[in-house]
Amino acid sequence: MGLETKPLSTLHEKASYNVEDFAVPTGREEEWRFTPLSRLKGLHSGAATSGSVAVHVDAAPEVTVETVGRDDQRLGKAYVPADRVSAQAYAAFEKATVLTVAREVVASKPTVITFTGSGEGHAYGHTVVKLEPMAEAVVVLDHQGSAVYADNVEFVVGEGATLKVVSLQDWADDTVHVSHHHAQLAKDATFRSFVVTLGGDLVRLSPSVSYAGPGGDAELIGLYFVDAGQHLEHRLLVDHSQPNCKSNVAYKGALQGQDAHAVWIGDVIIRVEAEGTDTYELNRNLLLTDGARADSVPNLEILTGEVAGAGHASASGRLDDEHIFYLQARGIPFEDARRLVIRGFFAQLLEKIELPELRERVLAKVEAELEK
Repeated sequence: MGLETKPLSTLHEKASYNVEDFAVPTGREEEWRFTPLSRLKGLHSGAATSGSVAVHVDAAPEVTVETVGRDDQRLGKAYVPADRVSAQAYAAFEKATVLTVAREVVASKPTVITFTGSGEGHAYGHTVVKLEPMAEAVVVLDHQGSAVYADNVEFVVGEGATLKVVSLQDWADDTVHVSHHHAQLAKDATFRSFVVTLGGDLVRLSPSVSYAGPGGDAELIGLYFVDAGQHLEHRLLVDHSQPNCKSNVAYKGALQGQDAHAVWIGDVIIRVEAEGTDTYELNRNLLLTDGARADSVPNLEILTGEVAGAGHASASGRLDDEHIFYLQARGIPFEDARRLVIRGFFAQLLEKIELPELRERVLAKVEAELEK
């Protein structure tokens, strides 16, 4: 399977299952210019060595879980790799995990997939989550341990189905993780994604959405906290190619320490045939100390004049001195006031995590970061 292209748009037009269709990145390419290639440990150049990441699934009783080989016909149907690392991951994984929720079935509890790195070698993975028409499920992707890992995740959401996903990147400090998450939405399907990125040395996560029928509704929410020396990068793409679909993107991050670096790229395409699209994307970054850097690049490409709404907003700045002063004037010490303001910055997003135990875990991690 070779190179695929889509006409008209200038964003994300190259896709292929073949690694050789992508040149080794040099850092001068637009899609790689923010990523420190020297820290990828060979994932981008083919110099990676063999390793493994253990996959454990705690599934709802209504969810079918399978471990399949590369020849399974369900793999690679919703997503075609969009860069060299993604293509390398697709070419190199040995076993894939496939989750299926049958037609009109509502899962009684969240299904948790835990990925645990052993710290040895380089690993590649592939996961497919498929909801048949009118099904409903919640899936948690929990990443732990130490690894050099590249993977692709396909979310196939059937007609009228609802899928909610939480992806938690809680890696050890030395981990390198490059991942693509792609959701394909059928007619009137609903997709809700919440990404939390806290751990790792370098994490580059690329969530994307495409529509296979009208009436699809996608919400992509993200929260990240970047410490000294960390590079956390989120590159989003929402490709509107069907009429009367919706998308909403909101990512927020806080950064502290020397050379803490966050990158957020938000690309939205509204193609000629996507009349009635309603879309908005937002990114906010809170710089808590000197030496931290946030790059935020929203891109909106509109190829039809018949849209219901389209917009974007991006801002990076420091803590508001007036907010801190207001709290201190009421007897609250500076550190406590600072913590309250940062909590407030993330509060609206945290409320969208519907699993209380996971929400508390994320909040505890943020509190631990503030204690540094």
